[in-house]
Amino acid sequence: MGYSPRPMLVTSSADIEGATRAAACVVKTHERLVDYLREGLTLADVDAFVGRTLAELDAPSCFVGYRIRGHPPFPSHACLSVNQCVVHGTHDMRASPLRRGDLLSVDIGVRHKGWIGDAAWTYAIKERDPIGEALMKCGVESLRRGVAALQPGRPLIDFAKAVQGYVEGECRFCLVRGLGGHGYGTELHAPPFVSNVVPSYPGEWPEAWKLIKPGLLVAVEPMIAVSSSETRSNGREWPVMTADGSMSVHYEADVLVTASGPVNLTQGLFELPDIVG
Repeated sequence: MGYSPRPMLVTSSADIEGATRAAACVVKTHERLVDYLREGLTLADVDAFVGRTLAELDAPSCFVGYRIRGHPPFPSHACLSVNQCVVHGTHDMRASPLRRGDLLSVDIGVRHKGWIGDAAWTYAIKERDPIGEALMKCGVESLRRGVAALQPGRPLIDFAKAVQGYVEGECRFCLVRGLGGHGYGTELHAPPFVSNVVPSYPGEWPEAWKLIKPGLLVAVEPMIAVSSSETRSNGREWPVMTADGSMSVHYEADVLVTASGPVNLTQGLFELPDIVG
């Protein structure tokens, strides 16, 4: 999804409160979702539930109708990505219901009283095999380590070093290339781009050595596959798949960097169950 040219620094108490409340709407939606998700639901069922929940919270989706060049408007309230679908899955991408053992990533973006909240979590439907369990645990811990690395006065590349060192160095899984996190605030996407991997050539990630400033709001999001860092998509369609069809997970947190360190505005997601239904 595309990017605004304007960065966002949040320092006033009113703005911090606005960002915090928007993030809380995302967490509440995920909390309600875990009680709803079960085997046999379709992605359309799940998306309709998300839409109803967001309406109750006065936090409409900032995804539905979203446009970037070369794509039709995004059709869903949430990004619903199953198994080999890494990100940007849509409610109409498959008609078959969720099955036992599926890994479902749900990315929820909201606009609440002018502020954005945007965070994703991955759930196993009913059960998971050992690879799925290891992949999910890797995703959760990589996000935790990445958030902790977002220290004021340090360069953004510290985030990528923490995430890549753990995912590819310790867990031996693959971080998806070409996708990453982003600044946000009163707009869904803003600078800086936050890569999950360190740049491999000059100019690949121009913002890598920019220093993290207090007030920075970023949505950081490791995207991890079992055996490929490459992706594929079908032309103008939104869903992004692993190139080799291997399983993937996606975890995303909203983070406010303060003078004393990072604050995960979506910390409550870490309390969610891994297995639902």
